[in-house]
Amino acid sequence: MTGHTWFLLVVLVVAIALLVTLINSRLRLHPFVALLVVALAAGLVAGEPVTKLAKSIETGAGDILGNVGVTLALGTMLGRLLADSGATDRIATAVVERSTPRTLPWLMALAAFIIGIPMFFEVGLIVLLPLVFSVAERLKRAGAATTSSYTLLATPTIAALATLHGMVPPHPGPLIAVSGLHADLGKTILVGFVCAVPTVILAGPVFGRWLAARLSVQPEQALVHQFTRRGRVDDQSGGMAGAGVPARGGEGAGRVRGAVPTGAAIVSILVPVVLMLLRTLAEIVLPEGNGVRSAATLLGEPVIAMLAGFLFALFALALLRGRPGEAVRRSLSDSLKPVVGILLIIGGGGAFNEVLQDSGISDAVGSAAGSLRISVLLLGWLLALLLSASTGSATVGIVSSTGIVAPLLAHGDSWYTAMVVVAIGAGSIGLNYVNHAGFWLVKESFGMSMGQATKLHTTVQTLVSVLGLAVLGVLSIFV
Repeated sequence: MTGHTWFLLVVLVVAIALLVTLINSRLRLHPFVALLVVALAAGLVAGEPVTKLAKSIETGAGDILGNVGVTLALGTMLGRLLADSGATDRIATAVVERSTPRTLPWLMALAAFIIGIPMFFEVGLIVLLPLVFSVAERLKRAGAATTSSYTLLATPTIAALATLHGMVPPHPGPLIAVSGLHADLGKTILVGFVCAVPTVILAGPVFGRWLAARLSVQPEQALVHQFTRRGRVDDQSGGMAGAGVPARGGEGAGRVRGAVPTGAAIVSILVPVVLMLLRTLAEIVLPEGNGVRSAATLLGEPVIAMLAGFLFALFALALLRGRPGEAVRRSLSDSLKPVVGILLIIGGGGAFNEVLQDSGISDAVGSAAGSLRISVLLLGWLLALLLSASTGSATVGIVSSTGIVAPLLAHGDSWYTAMVVVAIGAGSIGLNYVNHAGFWLVKESFGMSMGQATKLHTTVQTLVSVLGLAVLGVLSIFV
């Protein structure tokens, strides 16, 4: 490696250290401001042209907000509709009544495993947040959890979503590696699931029970109230009456809304999941240019799929059940207030990511890892790990490392190639820290400090990454 490569690596380490210091020191800078300051400083020190630096910050923030921010806003409003109607509470009640505190983490891991198949990590978490909050609060009220109920349920949720995000086709990330390495899709899916199941079990419910006894998490009351309040009826002033209790005065007085069917609530959650899954299946089965594939691709875009789920819930859970449109609009507007800070932080993280790439820091990380003389399986994992950590994107880690290791594989359709695909995906999950949008989404959603978010989110995702590699190491003995 050249001296300039080492210099850029030092810049990256110092930038991350500075970011953590600005957020946790006496200055207590807001993470959004700290991310922008560090992005600007890192770009200048790394030598990115000043005429390009501002554009990098704007592009990075805009891209991530367009990709994740709009989906987050729609998911938040979908969660408010579920909460207002009492649907989330009904689902939580059904789950709690049919399980025990010991089995709940396993059920949450299973739900996240299924939902995570077609969804990116952030989107899947947005869909599952209302359920996690509602079940956690019910456990607290019932006194059934002797440890932190939020840690107990968040850990398997994060573990399952992260595992599917990186390791199992037909998720878009692994599919990129399948295409780049000319791997057999069927073999890769089989290897991915074989690695994913033990990984989710160990990093999810098993590790979560240990961590819950040592890490207490309590989200802000505004978000707890938003996701867990029981279904109510609107009065004329926009207030709410108790479930099954008539609204007070004005239009709709004396009118009672019946309980929302659990089936309608579940369908509202599954609409975006099914649309994304259908898109993935259509892209695998149908040829390019096919009309059905084109329609499925459009409807399966995260923003479009979440919009469809929101519109279904808007009518099925609110308007068609007698809630006044004005009251619904006020409620949805209020639901966005607690997530404004999250959106800004995600935008700041995107700006930081873009500067790392445009300044050449990400290329330096790839160059450093590529110079190591190790097996292709381990090299693919390590490259994806370092590139994902430096760029803040698992997808970038997968794409870049695939291009580096592709010339090293002679037979594209072998079982070993399928294992390399999964290894690259597993590596892209680890070291998920301050320049990842998912880190800030988890941190702010659960009201955690930097240290708590590191212990929960970063540790779980890195554990998933290492366990995935370990299972592949065992498989390589027999393949």
